[in-house]
Amino acid sequence: MMTNRLSYFDNAKFFLIFLVVFGHIIRPFIDESDVMLTIYKFVYTFHMPAFILVSGYFAKGFNKKGYVSKIAKKLILPYLIFQGIYSVYYFAIEKQGASVLDPLDPHWSLWFLVSLFFWNVFLFGATKLSSKWSLTLAFAIGIAVGYFDIVSNYLSLSRTFVFFPLFLIGFYLKKEHFTIITKPNIRVIAVLLLTITFVSYFYLDFDYEWLFGSKPYSQFGDVSIFNAIIRMGFYTLTLITSLSFLALIPTRHAFFTEWGTRTFYVYLLHGFIIQFMRKGDTIEWLGDYQSIATLTLLAILLTTVLSTKTVKEIASPFIELKPSHLYIKPFSLNK
Repeated sequence: MMTNRLSYFDNAKFFLIFLVVFGHIIRPFIDESDVMLTIYKFVYTFHMPAFILVSGYFAKGFNKKGYVSKIAKKLILPYLIFQGIYSVYYFAIEKQGASVLDPLDPHWSLWFLVSLFFWNVFLFGATKLSSKWSLTLAFAIGIAVGYFDIVSNYLSLSRTFVFFPLFLIGFYLKKEHFTIITKPNIRVIAVLLLTITFVSYFYLDFDYEWLFGSKPYSQFGDVSIFNAIIRMGFYTLTLITSLSFLALIPTRHAFFTEWGTRTFYVYLLHGFIIQFMRKGDTIEWLGDYQSIATLTLLAILLTTVLSTKTVKEIASPFIELKPSHLYIKPFSLNK
């Protein structure tokens, strides 16, 4: 990992984690509103792919001694801890049975931790080939796995193979590539491409679960060569929109830059709050007063609160397996 963090990447991570939270917040409304559905599809076209691409960029030290054990501790241990916590939590709020206790079937957004670990490990094999051949093979496998029903959400296998090409592209990108895409003229093109994509989604009718990369082709109907063409089309669209979004990220340090260093906390913790909202009266209340502005403000509030130092210190024993340094002044009756 880089010793000196670049503000650009921390800014990117903050905006991307906001979109993750925003996407989860608006999910209950997409069946009732075409506008919400369009926004949902648009966000899911690039928010996780861009996150994956940036993660690949920061994996350049994969061949250093102790790297695998380091990421295992950083990713797999928190995954197992939160898989257990989410299992208990879901049982408490949904009264689900033993089906929620399987450690190899990731709950909700926890799939990313499992896949991110595998992507880093895959680099040991992928980098034995030239970049051209490793990317070709990665895309070929990402397309081919859709024909096998056994490759599904279990162990996050489908997403791992489907999204690995994006991680690999990020790994091969260099700092100068991001310098190029953030030039003013490129940003104008990026805005145009994102606008065209968003508007076109009002007229394109497709199953948004194609964007998840978690299901075999059989789940979408008849299986044929056409499925491979569709996935290749989504790969193309995802790359265009992901790079376009990253082109718009501010490059200078801002008030939210530091929050971008704590996206791991937001990613792991926001699910508890959103699932609680979905099971309570909060979502119904939001349904009565739903508006893009209201839901956006709620996503901003939730993202910023979970990005604070206080939340990090409270949660660090569970997430980073480090003791908390949060200082609470002891109460005393003596004045």
